[in-house]
Amino acid sequence: MRVRDLRPGEMNAAQRRVVDATVAGKRGRIPPPLRAWLHSPELADRAQRLGEFVRYETTLGPALSELAILVTARFWTAQYEWYAHRREALKAGVDPAVIAAIAARRVPDLPDPRARVVYDYATALHTGHRVPQALHDEAVRLLGEAGVVELVGLLGYYTLISMTLNAFAIGLPEGEQPELAD
Repeated sequence: MRVRDLRPGEMNAAQRRVVDATVAGKRGRIPPPLRAWLHSPELADRAQRLGEFVRYETTLGPALSELAILVTARFWTAQYEWYAHRREALKAGVDPAVIAAIAARRVPDLPDPRARVVYDYATALHTGHRVPQALHDEAVRLLGEAGVVELVGLLGYYTLISMTLNAFAIGLPEGEQPELAD
């Protein structure tokens, strides 16, 4: 890791408050990006609160959220993010063939129109930095305006996660091997 991993005894009061709030929240643990963010406790606090919302409380539900997270992890080749969310996607009911296709940078077969629009929207935004009007309109029709806003928030948040993991070289747990090819 390219930034010092703070031990509890090295943390100041603000850093400790963030850790305590994170552990007491829905995650119940300190996620790896927070280890870097703790060097800026205000950023860490705000980011972890946003993360708790986009991960657990949007109208998208677990399967669509995990699909969007995997698209983001694959776009950034964020190995830890992929490692953690591949398992969460499976638990949420995402088809293993869909996960394998995303890992291989192939377009997955998504018969559910909501899943298809999440994949297409996330892919368009990541690769082209824009979303065509027709795709946006379809997303609003299928997900609702709140759902599309939350999807964009989720994509932005997991881009922050992926960038943090990659910039600070936050690796996989010991014994785990990268699953994504560059």
